[in-house]
Amino acid sequence: MANLFGTDGVRGVANVEPMSPEAALAIGRAAAEILTTPGYEARPRFVIGRDTRLSGTMLEAALTAGLCSAGVDVLQLGVIPSGGVAHLTRQLKAVAGVMVSASHNPYADNGIKFFSPPGAKIETGLEEEIEARLQDSPDTLPRPTGKAVGRSQPYSTAAQRYVDFLKSTFRGTCPVQLRIGLDCANGAASQIAPALFEKLGAEVWALHTAPNGTNINQQCGSLHPESLQQHVVAHKLDVGFAFDGDADRLTVVDHTGQVLDGDNILAICAEMLSKVGDLAPQAVVSTVMANWGLKQALQRLDCTLHTVQVGDKHVVQGMRQTGAVVGGEPSGHIIFSEYLETSDGLLTALQLLQAMQMGQTSMIDLARSFHRSPQVLTNVRLSERRDPLSFPSIRLAIDSAERTLGDTGRVLVRLSGTEPVARVLLEGLEVSTLTPLASTICQAIEAELGTPQNPSENC
Repeated sequence: MANLFGTDGVRGVANVEPMSPEAALAIGRAAAEILTTPGYEARPRFVIGRDTRLSGTMLEAALTAGLCSAGVDVLQLGVIPSGGVAHLTRQLKAVAGVMVSASHNPYADNGIKFFSPPGAKIETGLEEEIEARLQDSPDTLPRPTGKAVGRSQPYSTAAQRYVDFLKSTFRGTCPVQLRIGLDCANGAASQIAPALFEKLGAEVWALHTAPNGTNINQQCGSLHPESLQQHVVAHKLDVGFAFDGDADRLTVVDHTGQVLDGDNILAICAEMLSKVGDLAPQAVVSTVMANWGLKQALQRLDCTLHTVQVGDKHVVQGMRQTGAVVGGEPSGHIIFSEYLETSDGLLTALQLLQAMQMGQTSMIDLARSFHRSPQVLTNVRLSERRDPLSFPSIRLAIDSAERTLGDTGRVLVRLSGTEPVARVLLEGLEVSTLTPLASTICQAIEAELGTPQNPSENC
């Protein structure tokens, strides 16, 4: 089970290694040993949440069995967003939190990600220790007996405590006199998001809130906001928020149906925090995927953009190093360290509502400070998960594109941390220049590793 962890935990097809019940049980046992530290009560406690995938209860049960067999008690939070697991890990003083979810992936996939006692994703070093412990054969981990065996029980107030926490972070005026559309992706936010925004007094139109185990993220949610766009325009709503399967990312739709991503969100929230004197230091952290337009928008605020590797875990590390209070990714993973050290789509939506109230303006007006540089982003599906940069032919295609763009643009090719996909990003002055360069790179990747999808242009 080497190289289990990607940029967002362990992920794969459910019921197949590394997402088989046997593997989940082993991961639970190893995590119990590695993540249980001195200073807790004699019997340490983990919390576990999940999204709405068909395989969620199966993997939750296997993880729970592994943890209990190692002498750990487990509180089962039920269906809850990742942010809820992070918050309750901290509030309940658990040794660790576990989220069973494959985030934005199709329903047949599933995943496991761990949270530390403060509610942040566990560090890479701990993931490596868990992987190393799984290599031991035979399993030599302790097997307590009698009263030392761990026990599991449901924690019935988990969703309510999470909603109360989110509501407490909202510093705007209630009732929120806005008409809000929600796309809950038939995922973990399906019950919680409508309840939250109704508590704030908003008029709520909720879509995709009927999970059946197989419809999570299916042509809905943050990656597919088309139905939300249509709904917002048709019903003359003020704003729309689309979440993914575990609600840790957010896509925003303004009242005209225009989609705003994480770069837009960071620019808006940085400006809001700057105006009230809460952007201290004057710094924002994002990833190498951030649009050049974000850097320019932040410069107008006398704010510095710090870039890190892809993954909200790396964003959090960058925020700790710089002291930044806000950071995120273009994908819509946004972190507000005052409240949580992990991304939370519902928390982010509340911050945006505050910005609308503070400026007494619309989302489209808030977004005007951000001017997107032309980009072409292509996802190339790979036949095997190998780094495309290890192939000389692909490097030659990248080098040629970089020479063509010179100082007017950039090329970024990377292996996805969660899928067998190569991400090809080109940014520059004109899409007409970028598209053929992107196609050449994708053809080189296709020749070595797989078949590309069509380029998606974000201009």
